[in-house]
Amino acid sequence: YFYCEKLEKDFAKYHKRKFALLTPNCTSAIHLFLHCLNLKASDEVIAPECTWIASISPVYQTRAKLVLSDIDRKNFCISVDDVKKKITKKTKVIISVNLYGNMANYKELEKICKKKKIHLLEDAAESLGSTYYNRKSGSFGSASVFSFHRTKTMTTGEGGILLLDNKKIFDRCKMLRDHGRGPKTKDLFNEEFSFKYMPSNMQAALGYSQFKKLPLLLRKKRQIFKNYKYYLKDVSKKISLNEDNKIVKNGLWAIIVVLRNYNSNTVKKIFQKLKKKNYFPRPLFYPISLLPAYKKKNKDNIKKNINAYQTYKSGLVLPSSYILKKKDIKIICNLIKDTIK
Repeated sequence: YFYCEKLEKDFAKYHKRKFALLTPNCTSAIHLFLHCLNLKASDEVIAPECTWIASISPVYQTRAKLVLSDIDRKNFCISVDDVKKKITKKTKVIISVNLYGNMANYKELEKICKKKKIHLLEDAAESLGSTYYNRKSGSFGSASVFSFHRTKTMTTGEGGILLLDNKKIFDRCKMLRDHGRGPKTKDLFNEEFSFKYMPSNMQAALGYSQFKKLPLLLRKKRQIFKNYKYYLKDVSKKISLNEDNKIVKNGLWAIIVVLRNYNSNTVKKIFQKLKKKNYFPRPLFYPISLLPAYKKKNKDNIKKNINAYQTYKSGLVLPSSYILKKKDIKIICNLIKDTIK
């Protein structure tokens, strides 16, 4: 059974996209799209300052220049106001990352990109099941990508997918995905030197079985979020959780807690207390320009994006596994409340 093709077709349809290409991981899906655009050394790609490095490392695999944009403090996603300041005639792509299932201001981003003829790439790795004005994440921009890493809402063990609407871009990406072999390739007569970003049928079979029970997986994630919200209601004025409201319905891949009155010492204490009880939170994503990898590539003085540098120490990612029990969430929340108080 051709599970790769089956999952690609159904996943694209679910997100109201025309085409899909499975890849070994989400990073390779981003690179595949960027590479197909034939970016030049004079071209620029704008991306958010706070994200996992996989969102921006493919830019360095092209010849284009990376431009880091500040984030919106409300949702940790790319700041539209800052994007407007950083767009130039050289801007060819804007990468918007739906961090922790939160969604950027896509109404404005799509408007800007259409007017300026810029490609918008939606990194939906963390937002499967999220919606923005009832429109599914993964349906915005020229292309979107999802991650099927073992920690994600649905998994293929390790994997990713690229969603597209443009037939010309899809055909080129499909050819590039398999050593430069396209539908018109004669035998082993490759069209271009390329890479191999092909999926396996076994991975796709696992992914398809997960996709069929996606509503159940999303309900489980929402129940985890509801339990955290309930047990933290006593300190609701002092903290904020994932964005989840009338505009954005969050897929809730991972639950975050952010202290409204920023205090890094309190965050550190929460970390320590949870680890002592064998619960393992994660820090929020560091600003990209703070990473040693970025500093090696950029020797000049780095102008800090203020929001990104002010918010990354203000909270943490809470345990969000499917096997997390209600009693565990209660213990975690009590430790957080005791520390805040």
